[in-house]
Amino acid sequence: MKTLVVEDDFTSRLILHTFLSRYGECHIAVNGREAVEAFGAALESGLGYSLVCMDIMMPEMDGREAVRQIRALEGARGILSPHGVKIVMTTAVHEDKGMNEGFQHLCDAYLVKPINLSDLLKELKSYHLVQ
Repeated sequence: MKTLVVEDDFTSRLILHTFLSRYGECHIAVNGREAVEAFGAALESGLGYSLVCMDIMMPEMDGREAVRQIRALEGARGILSPHGVKIVMTTAVHEDKGMNEGFQHLCDAYLVKPINLSDLLKELKSYHLVQ
């Protein structure tokens, strides 16, 4: 499993990186702009990500816009959403409106911070990314 953790908060980034590194290669981006650049480069190299954990509220480019751009990069290569990267949105804000908006922008799941790592592991298992 190759993962991209997109998180501007150091502690959240460290926790996710430490946990996900157990399951494979794990890269970090601190905002949506960096995430789109990293995702595009990985896709271009033929070694794309299997999972993106994307914070919603970040500087420079928020998670919703980054997800739109990531899905557009996949679409330009003919990769349809069910066959693309799995995207788990992470947020400190627990609001249904924001979550529904995220799902409309093709994310696969939501986790509310602080991230419960057993919930994240359940998501990974449901996508068959880990056993």
